[in-house]
Amino acid sequence: MYSHNMVGANDIEAAKKFYDATFQAIGGRPGITDDKGRLIYMHNGGLFLVGKPIDGEAATVGNGCTIGFAMEGPEQAKAWHDAGVANGGTSIEDPPGVREGGFGQLYLAYLRDPSGNKLCALHRVV
Repeated sequence: MYSHNMVGANDIEAAKKFYDATFQAIGGRPGITDDKGRLIYMHNGGLFLVGKPIDGEAATVGNGCTIGFAMEGPEQAKAWHDAGVANGGTSIEDPPGVREGGFGQLYLAYLRDPSGNKLCALHRVV
């Protein structure tokens, strides 16, 4: 259903430090920068981009918007979370851990990136 996700950032260098660390923590590679200055991350068949808004206005976060990343296990989600916190991100919501809900048991870890975008690492506990 999805082709890609893109978030805005006002400080591309801070975003690159954060996203390089979080993607490398889950086996990905550092982002590449295209000719328009956007960061591009390719991992597990997905495409994630970070850039300054094309309208020239400041980047802002989407109220109510969360981007979720699928994790192979709780350890990978925790490594992603720890890498994010160590590289300019902010831990939000409850601490990383298992939550029970309508979708069964989920291991969740939430961060805000340096620009304030809300991100979630998710592993479905079997």
